[in-house]
Amino acid sequence: MQRNFCGRTRREFLWQTGGGFGAAALAGMLGADGFFPKTASASSSPVPAIAPKAKSVIFLFMYGGPSHIDTFDYKPGMVGMDNKTIAVDTFGRGGKKNEGRIVEPRWKFKQYGECGKWVSDLFPHVGGCVDDIAFLHSMTAESPIHGSAMLMMNSGKLLSGSPAMGSWVHYGLGTGNKDLPAFVVMLDPSGGPISGAKNWSSGYMPAEHQGCVFRHEGAPILDLARPEGVSREMQRDTLDTLAKINGRHLTAHGGDDTLAARIASYELAFKMQMSAPEAVELAQESQATLDAYGVGQKPTHHFGTQCLLARRLVERDVRFIQVYSGGAHNDANWDAHGDLVKNHTKHAAETDQPIAALLKDLKQRGLLDETLVVWGGEFGRQPTAEYAEGTGRDHNAYGFTMWMAGGGIKGGVSVGTTDEIGSRAVDRPLTVKEMHATVLTQLGLDPNHLSYFYNGLDQKLVGVEGAEPIREVIA
Repeated sequence: MQRNFCGRTRREFLWQTGGGFGAAALAGMLGADGFFPKTASASSSPVPAIAPKAKSVIFLFMYGGPSHIDTFDYKPGMVGMDNKTIAVDTFGRGGKKNEGRIVEPRWKFKQYGECGKWVSDLFPHVGGCVDDIAFLHSMTAESPIHGSAMLMMNSGKLLSGSPAMGSWVHYGLGTGNKDLPAFVVMLDPSGGPISGAKNWSSGYMPAEHQGCVFRHEGAPILDLARPEGVSREMQRDTLDTLAKINGRHLTAHGGDDTLAARIASYELAFKMQMSAPEAVELAQESQATLDAYGVGQKPTHHFGTQCLLARRLVERDVRFIQVYSGGAHNDANWDAHGDLVKNHTKHAAETDQPIAALLKDLKQRGLLDETLVVWGGEFGRQPTAEYAEGTGRDHNAYGFTMWMAGGGIKGGVSVGTTDEIGSRAVDRPLTVKEMHATVLTQLGLDPNHLSYFYNGLDQKLVGVEGAEPIREVIA
């Protein structure tokens, strides 16, 4: 039983004595301990919790799942095993199997750089950059199906409805350029990936954090041009009027910022009408730069232009840029179920030169140290054939390769291994959440404290259970 103080309980005494300052102190301490439920607020984004090494991220997404054993995961022991049937557990589009017909790597490998990294003939240009790259050879995914695996890679969840990594970065760091979107997405000319905009959605966060799709030719953003007969002065006057209305609205409704967010989106659109066209204006680039990226050449023009735009957006302090290689279905992306040689030859030829040019260009301009470049797909591909004939490989979520460069990442290193045929990770298996934690850490954000309260939980990109970064690759 509580003792009474002048007819009051101890709780009442604390709450009322000294004008309530004791209660304020108690509430502050309880709040710091997480006693009170929190509400999400887009206007109070977290600040970096640790020293940042990167300011921006460029995620080069190879949609469809590139084959690790035909690109960066050297398996010399497979040579001579072609068409041999072996016992191996696989799980992909074709379901679970316990044996398969070996398809040995279709490209030769050679060593590059001071680190002596083995890279296949598919990526000779990227091979020249290996001393700046950290390879993650033991990545694993939670799903062997494109839709859910892509959502996992992009948002940390297998189901739709969660914010993409770019949304988390924008939420955590805010924008570095108030005239451009903080999160930009560029798609393959064949179309978007499966699940579409769910892969760059802001989920349960405000819409200001969602990805903005940029086109590499023509107007960068559809429907951005001013309506006919509307001048910039008229737009400015309208925005000023809305801002005054918003001020009165906030006063009357105790800080409700719904209208403020809407006006902010109008303001950004107004600013982008000048900034976005300038950001994609490649006439400012030298011919040598255009040639290095393969702009105006086949088959590199599209992806090369996007990589060059990514560099230009980084220069303008855009936080997160995602560039897709591959779209739609079948051989329009890296999903090599049929003819592996035809599929991977096509997509590597489109991307190898531009990717290497991006890394070298960022380095030459002093931007690589503050720009984290990530390469990979939603999973890898199996060492065995999917069908009785042909070279096509099914999906492999048990072990595959991604890589990182710049942004405080060690170069010329490799982490983890798959078995002798590349069927699964055997040494230092890595998860998507660990990769996400590494990205956030390099940006100065604590992956286990960057949270957004929703549906009764402190939601996180790395999940409520948390994850640690891959410290072996951090310089």
